[in-house]
Amino acid sequence: MQVTPLHDRVLVERLEEETKTPGGIIIPDNHKERPSRGKIIAIGSGYRNNDGSVRALEVKSGDSVLFGKYAGTEVKVEGSEYLIMKEEDILGIVH
Repeated sequence: MQVTPLHDRVLVERLEEETKTPGGIIIPDNHKERPSRGKIIAIGSGYRNNDGSVRALEVKSGDSVLFGKYAGTEVKVEGSEYLIMKEEDILGIVH
């Protein structure tokens, strides 16, 4: 099964955060926060303007992005968990 987001939405796969601090302390599972970094898997066709024209999205498949802690809707596809969110929920692209 393949998921294609509609309009200005993107499909994001969460990237796992480090379980160790820079000082070498291991963070236990019950204190880890949900990752707010992910990789874009698929994008929609674009944002529809009021005049009917379509503006292309600024992100593309394969981009590594930062997003808000509670952004998007979680979906499960063939055992893998993804987020579907609007492009405006993305805070930035990681280079």
